[in-house]
Amino acid sequence: MSEKGLRPRRVAGLIQAELGRLLVEEFQGPGTGFLSVTRVEMTPDLLAARVFLSVFGTDDPGALFARVERSAGRIRRVLASRVKLKYNPQLFFAPDPGPGHEAKIDRLIEESKKHGR
Repeated sequence: MSEKGLRPRRVAGLIQAELGRLLVEEFQGPGTGFLSVTRVEMTPDLLAARVFLSVFGTDDPGALFARVERSAGRIRRVLASRVKLKYNPQLFFAPDPGPGHEAKIDRLIEESKKHGR
């Protein structure tokens, strides 16, 4: 998805803020872990949004992520009531590769320090 122009970036920021609030209200509770919307990418026509999520503090992040995906239709309806747009974008959820990638880089740096490279 490609965000060209100011409007897709502004809409993405608005959707990210509202989804962050909504996911905290709906999916976080004792023992469920912490769910964070790390970024949202909009298509230039504003009809679709790719939502990147990070899950922390749980042994099974896949279960929480799957629960969010199963509720995508309801999340979209609630989002439409909170964010007034001409068209309600289709939501596509994806795990954010950032935290895992950062941990891998940190581990590689530590390994290289141990081996004296």
